[in-house]
Amino acid sequence: MAVTESPAKGRRSLWLLDLYGSAVGKKWAMALSGIVLLGFVIAHMIGNLHMYEGAAEMNEYGEYLRVIGGPIIPHTVFLWLIRLPLLAAFLIHIHAAYALTITNNRATIDKYKQPREWLAASYASRTMRWSGVIVLLFVAWHLADLTLGWVNPDFISGEPFHNTVVSLSNVGIAALYIAANIALGMHIFHGAWSLFQSIGVNNPRFNQWRRWLAQGLATVIVIGNISFPVMILTGVVG
Repeated sequence: MAVTESPAKGRRSLWLLDLYGSAVGKKWAMALSGIVLLGFVIAHMIGNLHMYEGAAEMNEYGEYLRVIGGPIIPHTVFLWLIRLPLLAAFLIHIHAAYALTITNNRATIDKYKQPREWLAASYASRTMRWSGVIVLLFVAWHLADLTLGWVNPDFISGEPFHNTVVSLSNVGIAALYIAANIALGMHIFHGAWSLFQSIGVNNPRFNQWRRWLAQGLATVIVIGNISFPVMILTGVVG
């Protein structure tokens, strides 16, 4: 009698990849990675509020992030333990968004339903991809400006207060910062609104608080981040 072989045990470990290969899996990946990134954005904004305490407090906060866990954990190691998962979440978010976009573009759309779907979509959702691209480019600039110092005209390592003031004292850079954070707010609004649909939590009874949550998060983050260039340009901080 012929014996049917059971699937190789090694294939069981690939179930996450199989899940990610589906549209549902990619939506889950976007939602979960989005939650991680949103948490970082909120924490980053809150940390930057030390700017309002002055140079000493802001620089002390920046140094604290480098020495967390010391002396047991070497200098900056804990910081990298945070950065690496964030980088992974960022790459997953981008790849899932790109793959879903390709899938949607290849799908056959009923030409009679398309206008109705377009009208039903919010402005934020229609511009989700573009706001994502703008945020991606801004993140690259932001790192080159205030983390690596490549484009900062007077970068001093270990002095985030000075580096931020130097950068955002330039009207052009401040305008770029403001525009990018508006795009970030639009991206967060639609992302926070739609992530519940992505994970299957979609009930009309929850729509109102979902909208409040999305609007509240986007508004707080945009106002908080935009306040820095505004206060620096007006001389309140500096």
